[in-house]
Amino acid sequence: MAIWEYLLLFFWVLLGGALAFRFHNEARIPLKLVLSFSGAYLLGITVLHLLPGAFSVPNASASLWILAGFLTQLLLEQLTQGVEHGHIHIHEHSGSRLAIQVMIGLSLHAFLEGMPLSQYDDFYAIQHGHTHGHQHLLIGIVLHKLPAAFALVSLLLLSHFRKGTAWACLAFFAAMSPLGALVAGSFQLSPTAMANLLGFVIGSFLHISTTILFEADDNRQHHVSWAKMGVILLGISLALLADLL
Repeated sequence: MAIWEYLLLFFWVLLGGALAFRFHNEARIPLKLVLSFSGAYLLGITVLHLLPGAFSVPNASASLWILAGFLTQLLLEQLTQGVEHGHIHIHEHSGSRLAIQVMIGLSLHAFLEGMPLSQYDDFYAIQHGHTHGHQHLLIGIVLHKLPAAFALVSLLLLSHFRKGTAWACLAFFAAMSPLGALVAGSFQLSPTAMANLLGFVIGSFLHISTTILFEADDNRQHHVSWAKMGVILLGISLALLADLL
């Protein structure tokens, strides 16, 4: 990974959290649309790019790792309580213990999904025979992390954390994906290990993206608005064009 990619991972999360300090009481509908866009893009790159890459290595056990990643994300959601899906309102009267629990869950997820980034460029080049068009995983993580950071800071503020403490928690969360990439990058991973690690992240992405997309705008009528449908189509379209980026 290039230094700019580490910096992008870190400061983009800080940007998402910084927006929450100003707009956390006003941005519920835009947050849902951003989440829908990021969920659609994650699903698109998972189906179009990540799954073929993980299954292209003959000796890998990608299927088992996908299940492991899916179940791990399901367990982590017991900590996060769906905050990464925009469920901030559920926690507005909760104490600081739940806020810390959510931060831990989000940070663990961020660390794990950052790990394949360190050697994904080389893995992608080997599997596809060219070095361009490999930024889709980085873009997917960045897009997903911005609304997650917004939700985390909103929850911290609703839990009556001081702004300085909220900033410290945000910085800790922002460092997790770069740290995961740095830790994984200190090892020389074989194509089989990379395929398995990618499978683990795929399982997590499948859980997150489908949960976001299957949540309707109105739980009583199971209605999806045209605005949400539009951003979903936009996210899928970006995933289709990912090889050109």
